[in-house]
Amino acid sequence: MVAGWFAGDGDDFRLLGTRCSACASVFFPREDAFCRNPGCRGGELTEVPLSRRGRVWSYTDSRYRPPSPYVTEPELSWEPYALIAVELESERLVVLGQTVPGITVSDLAVGMEVEVVPGVLNEDEETTWTTWHWRPTGVTA
Repeated sequence: MVAGWFAGDGDDFRLLGTRCSACASVFFPREDAFCRNPGCRGGELTEVPLSRRGRVWSYTDSRYRPPSPYVTEPELSWEPYALIAVELESERLVVLGQTVPGITVSDLAVGMEVEVVPGVLNEDEETTWTTWHWRPTGVTA
């Protein structure tokens, strides 16, 4: 888990971004040092929860094992997963992430509504690395 990028459980799960008080730009991943808007002189950056729902902007599948620092077990077979770019309309930004397990590119369409949910990136006997996943609305798995 990357501290400060998301919080909550179940229906309270949210990605966390920051908003500039001067220009109202929203950033994810969060920005805590300065406003990244090149047209802004900068303002105070405050944490804001992002919208739980958005629309599929683009998607693809990952058919190769990514390089380090991604955590994988080289001796295990590689399982492809769907990557999805989701437009959060009110924040005016696009957030990339994996879909929930079991959702493939054949289940997705540009413009489809999805929601952010907690997910597991990897786990072993000692640690569970948490992340966020995107799930089409109406899907409970």
